[in-house]
Amino acid sequence: MYPAELVMPMKAELTDKGFQDLTTPEQVNEALKQSGTTLVMVNSVCGCAAGAARPGVIYSLTGDKKPDHLTTVFAGFDTEAVAEARKHFAPFPPSSPCVALFKDGELVHMLERHHIEGNPAGAIAANLQAAYEEFC
Repeated sequence: MYPAELVMPMKAELTDKGFQDLTTPEQVNEALKQSGTTLVMVNSVCGCAAGAARPGVIYSLTGDKKPDHLTTVFAGFDTEAVAEARKHFAPFPPSSPCVALFKDGELVHMLERHHIEGNPAGAIAANLQAAYEEFC
């Protein structure tokens, strides 16, 4: 498990932008029961999270359409919450960072780590904005 001193600033990058920090399995399940669209970002300490995933997710929210609910869990820190979120990501294998979009509790779009690594934040944002256009 990563130390809080390392993780908290990375969490704040999203929570300061309105993301709800889900730290328990119960919070994950409640968030995914909400009607409308819910974005779940599995945050991470890795370089691709800092360089592409977090900035890309934040930038994706600048368009006209966006999810109704913004949530995040942190891999290697909120382990039980992450494990519960990943149950809802099936059939996709665990990866972090990753971003999932749910509509009325159903997974409708998944951006896995291999879609994030090596791509700039703008490409991540464009991918998510296309999903928002379709589902939000």
